[in-house]
Amino acid sequence: MSDVKRTNKRVQKAKETRRRILAAALELFVQDGYGATNLQDVADKAGVAVQTIYFVFGNKRALLKELVDVTIAGDDEPVATMDRPWYVAALAAETAEDMLRPYVEGATSILERVAPIGRVLEAAAASDPEVAALWSYEVDPRYVVQQGAAKALVGKPGARAELSVEEAADVLYGLLSPELYLLFVRERGWTRERWERWVGETLRAQLCSTRGDS
Repeated sequence: MSDVKRTNKRVQKAKETRRRILAAALELFVQDGYGATNLQDVADKAGVAVQTIYFVFGNKRALLKELVDVTIAGDDEPVATMDRPWYVAALAAETAEDMLRPYVEGATSILERVAPIGRVLEAAAASDPEVAALWSYEVDPRYVVQQGAAKALVGKPGARAELSVEEAADVLYGLLSPELYLLFVRERGWTRERWERWVGETLRAQLCSTRGDS
């Protein structure tokens, strides 16, 4: 076996181990809570030695941080949300309404992934100041993403004439929030399809000059 093949095999094995650990952590954090889950529990679930988790992630807080980041992204590739193909394609649409359709779909996919771990993160941050510090930003990254979308939307045909970037960003930030998604989908039992339809219609009513078809 060549050195390149050996290296590729090692890299692939390391990625698979990392993914198993993250999957185990997600299941246990959601099921038992962040505080009640220790790294030995995660190691047993993932089928690895606990030392492996310390080597790969360092500690439980770092494991949670990467778990949240990977859950938001949908994979472990180092690509920011604003550089993701779905985001770039949505913002490239010709009209405001045409942009909202794929944008809502992509944002909903993120909300759907994040929902199970959202309350875990809230509880962990409330009980551990060092966890809260991991997401201590001057500007909320989620707002930055919505602000980028807002800047693209207000310049497109079909956007409300008087709409400012700030207002559009605030509307996107509020309506496409994990809190609102959980309220409708988890608390009120809405399906993803119903949520997408409603939030898409509501965003069009707020941001576009005409409603269009849902």
